[in-house]
Amino acid sequence: MPPSIPTGCWKAACEWTTRVITTKERVLAWSVHLFTSLGLVAAAGIAVLIVRGGDEAFRWAFGLMWVATIIDAVDGTFARMARVKSVLPGFDGRRLDDIIDFQTYTSLPLLLVWRAGILPGWWASLLLAPLVASAFGFSQSDAKTADGYFLGFPSYWNIVAFYLYFGEAPLWLAAAVLVTLAVLTFVPTRYLYTTQPGRLNRITNLLAAPWACLLIGVLVADADSRRMLTLVSSYFPAFYLAASWWVTLRHRSDVKFCETTYTSGTEIP
Repeated sequence: MPPSIPTGCWKAACEWTTRVITTKERVLAWSVHLFTSLGLVAAAGIAVLIVRGGDEAFRWAFGLMWVATIIDAVDGTFARMARVKSVLPGFDGRRLDDIIDFQTYTSLPLLLVWRAGILPGWWASLLLAPLVASAFGFSQSDAKTADGYFLGFPSYWNIVAFYLYFGEAPLWLAAAVLVTLAVLTFVPTRYLYTTQPGRLNRITNLLAAPWACLLIGVLVADADSRRMLTLVSSYFPAFYLAASWWVTLRHRSDVKFCETTYTSGTEIP
């Protein structure tokens, strides 16, 4: 027995590694993966609605995008509760999650932008920028920082598409937003990861509750009301971006302070 490991901890580790996984635990773990795969069902529905086209179909498509987002937001909690990594070590739930997320957060929202004619003609080629940027973002091993932030603009193209469509953004603004956010994917800026602990994340989640209600209002409102509701709801993405950039500036300031302090040999009080 290694002397550095306390006897109680060593015994508990041995008991866990030799314990037989029960059928109930396996069923529960597979149920979590099945729940995650419901996002793929939502993706299929979104694709059908986008191909169908028209305002009603697009509104339903955005509704299914929010359903997929809710699934993505809670399946991680379920996975930890069911200890899926330990119970089913041969199945990579994170890879399944990434496959679904790339469709529901990136490729399908961008397809909707094209299908809705937000970028007509050759302007549609600009959609390749966020598509490729998102693929690189999903492939980064350091896409999430050790202190609980996204590094680079996270692929929230479903939200971008929502505001471009319902906000009736002019061509120049839509093109500028898509290209700018695609570039920001590669800029090492911290963005809030709201399922992580922290006061700022808690505030963000509180602000997200009325925002979600406004989004539902946009989807069901008539054409005369939904543009105003879209404008009002934009407080949340504005806050999210501002808070994220503030976190980045504060982090860089702290790093610069530490580097200056250690370089000059001054003691930190």
